[in-house]
Amino acid sequence: MPLGAVRPSPLVEQAAERLRAQITGGHWPVGTKLPGETTLAAELGVGRSTVREALRALAGAGLVRPRQGAGVFVIATEAVEDWPTRLRRAAVSDVYEVRILVEVQAARLAARRRTPEDVTALSAALDARRAASAGDDAAFVDADIALHAAVVAAAHNPVLTDLFGEFAPALREGLIELLDLVGMRAHDPNTGDDTHTALVRAVTDGDAEVAGAVLQEELEDTLALLLRRS
Repeated sequence: MPLGAVRPSPLVEQAAERLRAQITGGHWPVGTKLPGETTLAAELGVGRSTVREALRALAGAGLVRPRQGAGVFVIATEAVEDWPTRLRRAAVSDVYEVRILVEVQAARLAARRRTPEDVTALSAALDARRAASAGDDAAFVDADIALHAAVVAAAHNPVLTDLFGEFAPALREGLIELLDLVGMRAHDPNTGDDTHTALVRAVTDGDAEVAGAVLQEELEDTLALLLRRS
């Protein structure tokens, strides 16, 4: 079937989408060599540079692979989703299970590695969480996540910090929805203050085992609520 000319803007995204549709729709099976840039440019009504960028995007998605001197070949008919996309599509309970694995170990490391600056940041984050209890659920969840981020930061492991940063957006949505559904703050606007206080104290005192145990219990309790809701 003909590709059809694309609209003026954004050209690269439109060109990539048209080419992707040909691949995922089976018009170009795995192993097929794509037409040359000049041919694709003419069919799409764009310049060769636009086609080149579109092909680069498809290569990044794992659909095509250029072979030096031979051309560009289809290697898959389904795009490989990147990590942020997978997290957005995942059930929040699944994300939470991985969060427990990451954060509990981070809390243990934080207790061993925290600096005076970390202790100050943790105390400020705990105060901010308490202050946010007077606000709406979104503000409270943001303050809660900021406190957990401060604990992870105190572990001084950039990979753990990056992992938590990837989880945070997916967690935020799920937690706001959970608070609304189960009414956790109806009778206690600062729900969980005791466990978060104990977590900050354990990290500050350098007690890795207590820090890990307190956080694991708190996260598993929330996970149980998420699973009951689903």
